[in-house]
Amino acid sequence: MTPEAALAALEALADPGRAEGAAAYHKAPRRYLGVPNPAINDLTTEWRRALDVPARVALAGALWQTDIHEARIAAAKLLTQARLRPDEAAWALIASWVPDFDAWAIADHACIAGQKRLVADPARIDEVAAWTQSDHMWTRRAALVITLPWTRQNHPKPAELAIRDRVLGWAAAYVDDPAWFIQKAVAWWLRDLSRHDPERTRAFLAEHGARMKPFARKEAAKHLAAT
Repeated sequence: MTPEAALAALEALADPGRAEGAAAYHKAPRRYLGVPNPAINDLTTEWRRALDVPARVALAGALWQTDIHEARIAAAKLLTQARLRPDEAAWALIASWVPDFDAWAIADHACIAGQKRLVADPARIDEVAAWTQSDHMWTRRAALVITLPWTRQNHPKPAELAIRDRVLGWAAAYVDDPAWFIQKAVAWWLRDLSRHDPERTRAFLAEHGARMKPFARKEAAKHLAAT
């Protein structure tokens, strides 16, 4: 599967009307084809079956470079797999995309791929920690989105709890950031955490909640009343 063939397959499914709506919705200035996610899923599932890991990484890198919305989504989906060996090149590629983030949909799909690689090797959390100091808002946000798996363990091991507490420390440093997407990411992390660790969520909100935007504080506490 060459990059040209992959892009042609995406373009064959283009819907100009849907593309116009997507451009208006996502607002980032790039080309949109209007291909729905289920269709991208079908294509990337087929490509993953046909390609070995180095070829998938190469194709993902080429598709990302097109700066076409659906091609970047497809690039992320090519690497969204729990078992991917070897995965060093895949992780390096995903991390290299982070400074390019400029809209939530592409960023979130890339972070979902990154979550798999981070869970596979939690030592990579040290690299993610550096993102929290970036001047680029989307990079700072990515540090929370990519670590969402650590909100979801019902019986976390000590090392997993250490990462959970480390990320909560990042979130605490974010609560004074007025950017909507940062506030939303903090709320997202806490909301998901509250389902599995309400005590930590309540403690965070007791200490830092007053400095959060009201919408974010409300979202973070959404599930606490039921626990």
